[in-house]
This record gives sequence, structure tokens and C-alpha cells, in this order.
Amino acid sequence: MTPTMTQRDLLILLEPGFTDPKRPGEVFVCPDGAPIEGLLASDPERNARLDIRRVPFERPRKAAVEALSEAHQNLPVLVLGDEYPAPADVKSLGEKRFVTDTRRILALLAERHGFPKVHD
Repeated sequence: MTPTMTQRDLLILLEPGFTDPKRPGEVFVCPDGAPIEGLLASDPERNARLDIRRVPFERPRKAAVEALSEAHQNLPVLVLGDEYPAPADVKSLGEKRFVTDTRRILALLAERHGFPKVHD
């Protein structure tokens, strides 16, 4: 009997400080990823509870393509592993469950990994 491997949650973000060829000489952060980066920075020890990949701005974004598909490269994205049940409100692609809404990602990081909650 082969033991089953537990798949951890995977968070894919744009690398902070990226450049855009359409806007030479400027450096950017992702407006949707910045709050998530702030949450990750608030409790670095909890980062080890999930897989985090930061990818370049340019497409194709290999980590997103491998995790989901060529058509699903918008970031940030939280691809849910099987350590915890998937909430009913997540998107699905075959067997994969994922979330692209920043506020929902922040909430799930709190619920699933113990990060501080966002005050409403």
C-alpha cells in the first residue's frame, strides 16, 4: 500500500519590485498581492505552513501554469491543498480548488494557517 502524500496550500504571488516592459524605467508591486505580502511579513514563522512561490511579471508564469493552467495566470492565487476541507465558495478546475480574490485569500490564510485576521 502506497502512503498518500498530503498536498499543501500553494500561494503564488508576483515578485515585489517587478518591471513592466510597457512602462520602462518604473518598478512596481502588485496592488492585490501587497496586502498578502504584508500579512506574510507580519508572522514569518507561519509562512512554513504553506508553499509560497513568487514569480516574475512576464508571462507565461510557469508556477501558475503548472498549478492550474495556461488560462489561469492572474495573480495572486491560493491553490488549496488537501490538508483542510475546501470551502464551498472557491473556484474549481477539475480536481483543483483555488481562490483569486485578495480578501478571501487573506481570510483563508487566517482560517487555514493561523495568520492574523483582517479587521472589518
